[in-house]
Amino acid sequence: MNRNRLTNVLKRYDYVVIFLLLTVVSAVLMSRTSYYQSSKLVSWANAVAGGWYQWVHGVSGYFDLKGENDRLAAENAMLKQQMASSYISYTDSIFTVDDTVYHQRYSYTEARVIKNSWSQQNNYIMINKGSAHGIKVDQAVISPDGIVGVVMSVSKNFATIMPVLHSDSRNSVKVKRTGISGTLEWDGKDYRYAQVVEVPATHQFEDNDTIVTSGMANDFPEGVPVGYVVDAEPLSGSGFYKVNIRLATDFNKLDHVYIINNRFREEQEKLMRNEN
Repeated sequence: MNRNRLTNVLKRYDYVVIFLLLTVVSAVLMSRTSYYQSSKLVSWANAVAGGWYQWVHGVSGYFDLKGENDRLAAENAMLKQQMASSYISYTDSIFTVDDTVYHQRYSYTEARVIKNSWSQQNNYIMINKGSAHGIKVDQAVISPDGIVGVVMSVSKNFATIMPVLHSDSRNSVKVKRTGISGTLEWDGKDYRYAQVVEVPATHQFEDNDTIVTSGMANDFPEGVPVGYVVDAEPLSGSGFYKVNIRLATDFNKLDHVYIINNRFREEQEKLMRNEN
């Protein structure tokens, strides 16, 4: 009888053995009236039953060791193959863009996405860059295809991003063709689509009109792709559209992002505070 069969037999018939044992004990108890003797027999039966279960568990566990060791060996092999990725690899891929019209200067830091969610009501993204690499809270984040979100927290070597796929996300956008502005939101339903609100209902859309960042906020430069118009439905009594768009960034395949540093952000914010 091989190990597996022996283990199966032990597991299959342990209840039968216990049943027979308890039947014998019950018969003995029924034939005696002494409370002391009865309690002794019950204690003995419990001890025997417990010992039996412990022995069966020990034997089964012994025969299961090979499978457990095989599993651990496979896991260790996988971990060895991933050892290189257990070290954080940094690139110093930083470049600048000068906007001669608005006299703004942006620097872009490349980062790798190490954790990402897109199916929750409030999603988040983690990247392998942090304060040691110049990343700061509220910096804008884009992908090679378009808008991603805003940095929400930073540690020395990592940062988390609030993507546009978040119930609290709000970004200023506009229709590229006409310059009509609106606010980008997400209804929490489908990671491929988002909504633009506060667009005047008098505006006329064309198929696949492109939505881009407006440049009115201090985070995103103007003209970053956001998405493409699918349809527009007027909100009753409001005088505005709710515009459904297909997002330019595929969050399900997000791998690398760029964190944008607006070198004049502090100056702009200081000026706005003085105005208020």
